[in-house]
Amino acid sequence: MARRRKRERISLPWERRGGRWRGALSNPRWQALLGLALIVVVGAGFIRYTRHRIRVRDTQVAIAQLKQAIDRFRADMGRCPSSNAELLHPPRSQKHYLDSMPKDGWGRPLSVRCPGYFEEQAEVISAGPSGSLLQDDNIQ
Repeated sequence: MARRRKRERISLPWERRGGRWRGALSNPRWQALLGLALIVVVGAGFIRYTRHRIRVRDTQVAIAQLKQAIDRFRADMGRCPSSNAELLHPPRSQKHYLDSMPKDGWGRPLSVRCPGYFEEQAEVISAGPSGSLLQDDNIQ
């Protein structure tokens, strides 16, 4: 019985497009490397997003603590505190409304306006991730 010869294939130029990429992607080592790179990129994005959400949550907690301290100060004294130091060391009473001034999730001080611009209540604002009150990522 005669052996059949393997049919040689002549590749035409339009059939070779992406030949290197196809060859690389068909290699199991490259597939594993690309899969690992994809997992690392997605994992890094998830970690970054999670850290951002934790900082925003910490900032919201700090704002709530500071607003509560200002409300208690106003109930006791009948006025807004003139400075943040009055919340730490009030002038007439022996009550301490705060042990230390809370900071936002990025370690920056909070901005306080009492009374607020639009309301009688105090406004407490964090500059957010950018650190600038002029950008639109502030947290209230």
